[in-house]
Amino acid sequence: MARNGINQRAIEKQMKDLAKGYERAARKHPIRVPIRTEASAEGGSVPGRDTVESDPVLSRLLLWLDEQAQQNPSDYVGVTRFVEEQQLHDEDAGVLAFELEQRDLVKSLRTYGGPPQVYLTDAGRAAIHRLKKLRTDRAARLRHTMDAFQRWIFDTAVDQRPVDPALFFTAPGAFFAGIVISAEDLHQALAHLTEHKLIERIDTDPATVAITPQGIKCALAGGSVQDHVNQPRPGATYNNYLPNAKGVIIGEQQHFTQNNTDGVDPTLFVQLAGYIGQVSGTLNLSEPDRVELERAAQDLHAEAIAESPEPGRLRQLATKMKDQLVEAGTTMAATVGVQMAEQALGSLM
Repeated sequence: MARNGINQRAIEKQMKDLAKGYERAARKHPIRVPIRTEASAEGGSVPGRDTVESDPVLSRLLLWLDEQAQQNPSDYVGVTRFVEEQQLHDEDAGVLAFELEQRDLVKSLRTYGGPPQVYLTDAGRAAIHRLKKLRTDRAARLRHTMDAFQRWIFDTAVDQRPVDPALFFTAPGAFFAGIVISAEDLHQALAHLTEHKLIERIDTDPATVAITPQGIKCALAGGSVQDHVNQPRPGATYNNYLPNAKGVIIGEQQHFTQNNTDGVDPTLFVQLAGYIGQVSGTLNLSEPDRVELERAAQDLHAEAIAESPEPGRLRQLATKMKDQLVEAGTTMAATVGVQMAEQALGSLM
């Protein structure tokens, strides 16, 4: 159907019906707001989140700038010197300075063609304080170490090949809050990953470890190790009547029932995907952004109706769609979509 033929009155009626469904779902799944690691020193890092403490280069750069500021409090500092001292040959000093400036952690001195010069802001000093405080948070260190090692072994050990875990210390990601991950933290992280069958120990000399099929599934899901191990295990069976969200997206009108024994109720995610499939053409989005949003809706729908939906994948896709809806503006259609995304994400807590 051509997009200029959209029945606006039908859309508005549908949104009212969805709002009523949203209110009913809200009573069933009250929204619980998660603690975001960006705003809390007590939180840990989450894979895929834009956090300074989990970025091995930016966190070190912040601490380095703190040292320079203590020596020369009023001077702008050249980021190029940090790159050279740390021998980070693959890093661009200008990009690093820009990333910190985007977070309002530094102010940059604009010079045409010259090396980037930066100065710490109050927000930057506060971020440094949080970094130093995080170093004493054992739980945050362990969560991050498990996530970092799981990603590293997935990228390194092709075809589940055994690797020496000590090689992890040579990886660029073997840092947390600006310092190298300790051998003790890695040892404890390996114990937890082995316990949850995400890696297995190989009796060689020296001992090696290999990623398991469960570990590969965890890495591909895109969430954290804790997302994976904390998901509800098989128990009660949900027989969910899932409305025709798939039909909305790809043009088929059908109803279906899902037997889900993983403790995840995907109803809200299917409803979110279906809603986006209906209203994406009415949102204030460029054509590439609209296509990307509809593709995310299709992926969310496919994951939600799978035999065993992966909570980390549901969270990743719903969060992506929510961010795009926020960027679309404050229209009624976008606002309803944001509320539905928040409600769906809240059901995973």
